[in-house]
Parts: sequence; structure tokens; C-alpha cells
Amino acid sequence: MQIHTLDKASIINELQFGTGINHAVHEGRRADFALILSMFSDDVRDNTPVEKIEQPELTENVLRQRFELPEPQPLRSDQSSYDISATQASLFHSAGLPSAKLSHYLKPDALTYLPEDTHDLPEEVYHNLSGHQRRQLGEKEPKQLMPADLYNKLISAQRSFQISAQA
Repeated sequence: MQIHTLDKASIINELQFGTGINHAVHEGRRADFALILSMFSDDVRDNTPVEKIEQPELTENVLRQRFELPEPQPLRSDQSSYDISATQASLFHSAGLPSAKLSHYLKPDALTYLPEDTHDLPEEVYHNLSGHQRRQLGEKEPKQLMPADLYNKLISAQRSFQISAQA
């Protein structure tokens, strides 16, 4: 009964013993000192005061909102990029380079115009592929491989069919 009481005491450091450890040292009672030390917790997290530090979540979107920054320049073109580039080209022809720069800074154009629906391949490579290869690129989920024991399953199915046909 006393052992369970000592286990539940959760003795962490010498402050919980008061002067008992001090008396054991000064009076030379090694057994008492060793017993007291053995009851201390060996988990460093118990001995060290730890405070939970809450880190504010700093994502790119949060920082953009805090500093009121516009959306980043897209790396790749999409359907809206053509309208933006046409607007910037017409502003360049009608009002000059400063107007086109201002339009670009307000709503940046894509850095590169890649062909669409080619699965990130260059256009000449994509058109050189066979129809089967293009179809495989378009499939969302990979094909499942044939099971390793397919032959055994086929044989057992054939045998069970033969037995049921004879019966």
C-alpha cells in the first residue's frame, strides 16, 4: 500500500521534501539520500518549467493581407492571361510605355505562355505522341496492376466450373 502511495506522490524536485534531503546530506545518511534521489522524476520536462509558445500562423496570404500587397504574378498563362496582355498591349499603343508599365504593376501578366491541354509537355512533343499515349496522359487514376496470383485464380475458377457442370 505504501509503494502505491509513493508512486502517486509525483515527486519532482527537492523542494517537495523540505529539509529532509538537507538533513540526509549533513548527517551522512547515504541510504536516505539515495532513496530520496531515486524518487525524483527522471523526465526533464518535469524539472524544467515549460511554457507553450503560441506561434501566430504566418502564411503568404496572411502577410499579403497585412501589408496590403496585390496577388503575385502568375508563373503560367491561363485563359484570363490573354485578356490582360491584350489590354496592356492596347494601353502601350495608345498611351505609351508608362501606361503599359502601370497596368502591369496593377495587374501583372503571366511570366510565360505555355500551350494548354498538353500535360506540361512542349506542343511539338505532345503532337508527336500517339493517341494511346495521349489517352494515358489524360487518365486521372493509374491502372491497377494484374494480381500476381491471377493464373491460380483462373485455374481454380475453371476447375470449380468443371465440377459444377458435371454435378
